[in-house]
Amino acid sequence: MNDLVRQHTALDDSDLEWLHLLVSEWQLLSDLSFADLVLWVPTRDGTRYVSVAQMRPNTGPTSYQDDMVGHLVPRGRRPMLDAALDEGRIVREGDPEWREEVPVRVESIPVRRDGRVLGVIARNTNLLTVRTPSRLELTYLQSASDLAQMIAAGAFPFPGQQVDMDASPRAGDGLIRLDAEGVVQYASPNALSAYHRLGLAADLVGHHLGRTTAELAPARGPVDEALVKLASGWAPREFEVEGDEGVIQVRAIPLKPKGSHIGSLVLLRDVTELRRRERELITKDATIREIHHRVKNNLQTVAALLRLQARRMDSEQGREALNEAVRRVGSIAIVHETLSQNLDERVEFDEIADRVLAMVAEIAPGTVAGRRTGRFGILDAEVATPLAMVLTEVLQNALEHGFGPGEQGTVEVGAVRGFRGCTRTEGRLLVTVQDDGRGLPEGFDPREAGNRGLQIVRTLVEGELGGTFTMVPAPTGGARVVLDLPVRAEKS
Repeated sequence: MNDLVRQHTALDDSDLEWLHLLVSEWQLLSDLSFADLVLWVPTRDGTRYVSVAQMRPNTGPTSYQDDMVGHLVPRGRRPMLDAALDEGRIVREGDPEWREEVPVRVESIPVRRDGRVLGVIARNTNLLTVRTPSRLELTYLQSASDLAQMIAAGAFPFPGQQVDMDASPRAGDGLIRLDAEGVVQYASPNALSAYHRLGLAADLVGHHLGRTTAELAPARGPVDEALVKLASGWAPREFEVEGDEGVIQVRAIPLKPKGSHIGSLVLLRDVTELRRRERELITKDATIREIHHRVKNNLQTVAALLRLQARRMDSEQGREALNEAVRRVGSIAIVHETLSQNLDERVEFDEIADRVLAMVAEIAPGTVAGRRTGRFGILDAEVATPLAMVLTEVLQNALEHGFGPGEQGTVEVGAVRGFRGCTRTEGRLLVTVQDDGRGLPEGFDPREAGNRGLQIVRTLVEGELGGTFTMVPAPTGGARVVLDLPVRAEKS
């Protein structure tokens, strides 16, 4: 719609914003009218109309099989559009049109803003299935007529009240018509069922909706008084009412077709099951986070016990083995600590990598600086945990074997998301760990040689992560480890 309006019309941004507000609301008008809606806007030179938006009803058959958006019509070809635009009134005169052997009633509704008519809504009703209307259909049509008059007067939609029609109640979910005093004149079967779910034992017709709703809700005091006003429909609001047995979502639309308040349209939907499932998910998320928190605490306890045991160990080799175990347990604890703070089983791994780098750097025999370049991004928990252990082992190996006591150097961890080799490939993570230390011994083969740490790395990378692991001399001296891992693509 933005492109069509800016290309063909003289409307400014504030007018376009009003049209967007209208289009966000007009599914309601279409459903209440049982009719298709097409929004026509005059072109910049005034010689044609361009259709910038279209809506089909959920409550009846369409009268347009084709997409009308973008069509241009010369002025004069559709006299009802001309009359509505020039005279600023709703035009209903004329006989039904026949389209592919289907009779269609055509009406034109001017779209007014600040005293100016911006365009015209063509309301097209398929008359092929016309029959004697029920009380519900009569209420729909009367409400549609009131909304159409408000659009023509510039009183609808309500400024600052843009509605998400995917989340808001629709006419078919439940509809209540109130008079000017807030008393129910009509309640659809779905609306009545929703109030029965709240605990209403009687009919709604003839009762004041605000007071009835407040009686069914457990809140009292100022909240109770506010609920009475909201449910009476005096202002355009959307809110929820929770009773002992259910929850309903309510939207109130004041009706002022001729400038004075004649009543209200109340749309509502039973969202009891939806809210119950949301609470279950919240409870489940909280439980999972608590589990990760407790696992982290237990791992930290294990690490503390191992550290204590290492201090009492006489054997230097045994003490070093226990310290390695402390670091391995610590890397897993970092992952679980991060998971305990998230709502899903995915973590931002950059923070974990930085903490692992800092933790391992503490054991460096010399003065070695560690840094990270690039980003790991968000990873699943089943990838993050083994990758944290792999990173711990590779860094520990680089610091222990690449530098001697008192030596200075640098260890750099690099991460590139979405590349394999020199080609961009979604779902890949390339990790490099490079140091400028002593380098690899001559003829070193990480598959044949290497300590237990490198064996752990190969097992985790190839067996659990399904990736590849290589260890080669760095171009500028030192050693370079490359991990190529399959990961789930990040959501944009």
